[in-house]
Amino acid sequence: MRIFSRLLSSLMLLVVVSALLFAMCRATPVSPARLTLGSDASADQIASFNRQYGLDRPVVAQYGAWLGHVASLDFGRSYVSGNDIGPEIADTLPGTVELVTLSFVFTVVMSIVLGTIAALKEDGAADHVLRIAAIVGLSIPSFWLGLLLIRYVALKTGWLPVGGLAPWSDGVGAHLGSFVLPVLTMSVYYIAVLSRLVRTNMVDALSQDYIRTARALGLPRGRILVYALKNALPSLVSTAAMSYGYMFGWALIVEQIFNLPGVSRALLTAIFQRDYPAVQAIVLVITTIFIVSNCCADLVQGALDPKVNRK
Repeated sequence: MRIFSRLLSSLMLLVVVSALLFAMCRATPVSPARLTLGSDASADQIASFNRQYGLDRPVVAQYGAWLGHVASLDFGRSYVSGNDIGPEIADTLPGTVELVTLSFVFTVVMSIVLGTIAALKEDGAADHVLRIAAIVGLSIPSFWLGLLLIRYVALKTGWLPVGGLAPWSDGVGAHLGSFVLPVLTMSVYYIAVLSRLVRTNMVDALSQDYIRTARALGLPRGRILVYALKNALPSLVSTAAMSYGYMFGWALIVEQIFNLPGVSRALLTAIFQRDYPAVQAIVLVITTIFIVSNCCADLVQGALDPKVNRK
């Protein structure tokens, strides 16, 4: 029942977001026809453009038609190129998903490791060093960090590429090497956030009676850590899932800095070109990924912590 209600609320949220997105893209002082064709376009050209893209119908009818097409994965055609938007998204989305997923996995692993170390060394030297590192990670702008990595790692050492994406045909090492600096740029902030969350949860878990009992019984330290992590993970899951969605927004900056082909970069191009159908489609796809990731996180959190399902 809880799964059904969560899916239903996610679907309703997606419909509301799509309506707001559609309204925002239509709320421009200049008509799309005039923006695309220019100020010298004749009345006949504007009328033809409006008929071609269905802009001569009432806004509600336009939204209904657009939503129906989106449901069948038809995102319409670009004002600028005249091409179908769906294939363009299909070409650029995998690169962004790969970047975000690699960053997410790296973030979660490093957050658990560093947060656990800080909890085990509570108020010790390692804890203080990691606390300072987290403050720095929260403070440094991602675009500046990316530029520093390019200058002092890529250009100075030559170990990693400055930008661009090596295809799989160049080898696994070359392809994944293209993501090292972008992943570091995107992950530092979230590692700073999530590692402190893990540290707080682990300190609380390690102070519980069942952990003291396990230590008194002489259980191996690794097994005790597993028990503590099991109780520290549920809150991490929900926060990490939101981070996965937020990373698609950060990808907008990272893809520009490192010249990576991706859907976030395509979104920025569409915004500059005022290609509103492309903007609507890309933002809706990213929003869908964000909502789905949070929905999945809710389900995983419920599996890890049965008390959540009873709320």
